[in-house]
Amino acid sequence: MGKLGRYVPASRRGDRVPPKAGPPEAGPKARHQSAVRRVLSSLKPRSVAGQVFLLQLVVVLLLIATAVVALVVQDRNRAIQEAGDRSLVAAESFANAPGTAEAMKSDDPTAALQPHAEAVREKTGVDYVVALSPYGFRWTHPDPDQIGKHVSTSYGQALEGEPHQTTFDSSLGKAVDSTVAVFDEKGTAVGLVTVGVTVDKVTSVVQRQLPVLLAAGGVALLLAAGGSALVSGRLRRQTRGLGPVEMTRMYEHHDAVLHAVREGVIILDGDGRLLLVNDEARRLLALPPEAEGKLVTGLGLSPALAGLLGSGTAATDKVFLAGDILLAVSLRPVGLQGGSVATLRDTTELRALAGRADVAGGRLQLLYEASTRIGTTLDMQRTAEELTEVAVPRFADFATVELLEPVLQGGEPTGASMEMRRIAAEGIRDDVPLYPVGRRMHYAPGNPVAIGISTGRPVLVADLAMADGWRVQNPERARKVIEFGIHSMISVPLQARGQLLGVVEFWRSEQDPFEPDDLSPAEELAARAAVCIDNARRYTREHTTAVTLQRSLLPGTLPELSALEVGHRYLPAQAGVGGDWYDVIPLPGARVALVVGDVVGHGLHAAATMGRLRTAVHNFAALDLPPDELLAHLDDLIARIDQDAAAEGNTEAVTGATCLYAVYDPVSGRCVLARAGHPGPALVSPDGSVTFPDIPVAPPLGVGGGLPVETAVLRLAADSRLVLYTDGLVEARGRDIDIGLGMLRDALADTDGATPDDTCRVVLDAMLRTRSSDDVALLVARTRLLDPEQVEEWEVPADPAAVSRIRAEATRKLESWGVGEAAFTTELILSELVTNAIRYGGSPISLRLLRDRDSLICEVADGTSTSPHLRRAAFTDEGGRGLFLVAQMSNRWGTRYTDRGKIIWAEQSLDAGAAGALGGLLMADL
Repeated sequence: MGKLGRYVPASRRGDRVPPKAGPPEAGPKARHQSAVRRVLSSLKPRSVAGQVFLLQLVVVLLLIATAVVALVVQDRNRAIQEAGDRSLVAAESFANAPGTAEAMKSDDPTAALQPHAEAVREKTGVDYVVALSPYGFRWTHPDPDQIGKHVSTSYGQALEGEPHQTTFDSSLGKAVDSTVAVFDEKGTAVGLVTVGVTVDKVTSVVQRQLPVLLAAGGVALLLAAGGSALVSGRLRRQTRGLGPVEMTRMYEHHDAVLHAVREGVIILDGDGRLLLVNDEARRLLALPPEAEGKLVTGLGLSPALAGLLGSGTAATDKVFLAGDILLAVSLRPVGLQGGSVATLRDTTELRALAGRADVAGGRLQLLYEASTRIGTTLDMQRTAEELTEVAVPRFADFATVELLEPVLQGGEPTGASMEMRRIAAEGIRDDVPLYPVGRRMHYAPGNPVAIGISTGRPVLVADLAMADGWRVQNPERARKVIEFGIHSMISVPLQARGQLLGVVEFWRSEQDPFEPDDLSPAEELAARAAVCIDNARRYTREHTTAVTLQRSLLPGTLPELSALEVGHRYLPAQAGVGGDWYDVIPLPGARVALVVGDVVGHGLHAAATMGRLRTAVHNFAALDLPPDELLAHLDDLIARIDQDAAAEGNTEAVTGATCLYAVYDPVSGRCVLARAGHPGPALVSPDGSVTFPDIPVAPPLGVGGGLPVETAVLRLAADSRLVLYTDGLVEARGRDIDIGLGMLRDALADTDGATPDDTCRVVLDAMLRTRSSDDVALLVARTRLLDPEQVEEWEVPADPAAVSRIRAEATRKLESWGVGEAAFTTELILSELVTNAIRYGGSPISLRLLRDRDSLICEVADGTSTSPHLRRAAFTDEGGRGLFLVAQMSNRWGTRYTDRGKIIWAEQSLDAGAAGALGGLLMADL
């Protein structure tokens, strides 16, 4: 059947099948795929005969399959019936055999029945003969190991005298089991006999009939193949070797060329006569219906086109004008007799589409450049200039941008005022009569710009000469603009987050007037620029806020002091706002505190942190704490601030702040310094030598962890310069701090005799040749010493009687200083302070008077740390009014603690108003 029913490929039948070879460079995989395609192609029936043969093959195979299935089903049913009959006959024969009943009732049924059962099984060809007791225990079995075992199957029907038969699937295939009972002469069932036979042992008729059936099918296939071959040969002779597929394809191609193809086709003979013209060629050339057979020169075509078609010379995409149609003509000679074929394409619409595509591509390129060139900085004016630079000259000949006044200042546009200022203008010429940059603009309600602002949509004015609303704004300037050649404009509002920021105008003079299609790219340009301008506006607002905050937190003007002459500089980083700071704080006793600090980072948070630290230093300095104690308290304060920030979920902590705190005493020239993570100072001696004193350094503020802060004491001669700075002065990217310190030493060495302010200028010019990436704070203090004649000290015995003597000596000193008019007030103050020290304090007790410019300072020191407190005495109290008098008669007073006790001080003014204040106090009701 395999040979008779196999389909013979066309190549083996002698049909002409052109081989399909792959390219030479194809690999094994490609060759394998090509071979598979060839086999599949050869198996596909291409002719009518092949299709008929395929149909006959399918019918024959279907009939054979149906017959085989029917025969198999019929044979299977017959085999099952025959197997059942065989097993039942064997079971009844064994049960009714003489001696079977007696053997079952004997003492050993197995010995009597097992040989007979095996003999019957072998002779009859059944699979098993099993004798069972009425209770289901086996007496016989082909497998001796199964004898004596119980069978759970119910045999109630067989015990009642009816044979029991079942069909089941065994390990050897489908099988039939028959069970009958064995009765004795009394009719009592003494046992059971069960016989099983597999169906496969029954002889099948299929094996006998199948060869005949297959032979008949093969003969039918041979007859069908012969008939198909005869029909195929006859058809090929009639169609000259072309099959129906090739003939159908040829007809479809011919019909498509004549009627469906959107390209003109003309076939000419060697004499230039038309042989074939399709419908598209007739339409393009406007040919009459009877054009076939005529010479191409007689069809009314243009001489150039007719000459090309009649020449027979090869040509490709030659362009000719046929009426309103722009034709691209290609000509190829064909045939042995000098014929040619021409193809015609209408390129009119293609040229228009190409032009529009070029315009669209140019707009896309414009928008791409806008996305990359607009918004490179956070400066509003520069962003507006970038918008005009992108638009000119690719989109417009001139472009102008105006922004609202609040926007220029970084504020929110409120809409209360439409006053604008022109901040950018760009054009192909500089002599354009448009308003210049910086001009305030206010547009009349009918102006196209005002209309766009009110509607929020771009406005196109295709002809400015006819736009009355635009000309009414300023007729004279409008006339000059039109005479200059500007003929059209587009006004687009600049909007971001739903708010109006300003407006941009695009003007054309040499390009074609704006069209409605130009509104979309203009609006897109404005939208991109508006977002960038709004970002710059918000940055300007935040930057202005931060700068204002920082300037308000930094000291405005430093106080004039007799102890020091100070020069200072502060340079923020490129961000504009930083955390570096400095301060000069007057202290009691003509002393001065110098502070320089640094908060890591830039921006608003660093400025706010700097303000908090400066306020804290002022508060601690008011307590007149030593430098080491002040930094320790400042460290604890910052640690608590960081803990509170962490508890609130704020990740911006103060950690990273540094500080240097110095206290200078002009009486002794003693300077006590302490620093926490900050660079040490530089010292310029009066002879011009520069040193960097060794100041013990503590960890930065907030990370001290309870570590002690150590101090250093310097003795500064008069006219020394103490230089305090932040790390931004000496550290820079790519420059080590040692190099920076060396540069600072060299710069200070060149400032011999310079004032502190000049010193700051020279140092910054030498150290910062370019803009620093970090904040820089610089403080230069030139030291002074008080004249010993301005200071007077007395040792005071612990005796109240000594007060009068001390008071008299102090009065004489005041007269020698020429401030005798202040003697009465000073006597009251020092009498009260010395008396309190004698009464409540401890030895040693001393009094010091200092004259500092227009103030007089009285200091009383004793050996205890008990501090007096100001209170208001009742009318019945005999005491308690002393400190009140001191507070009223002095500008300020206070207590500061020393290693060996305390000092109570009071400072009074020496100006003319002091006496009047004293007179008012004496007249007051105490």
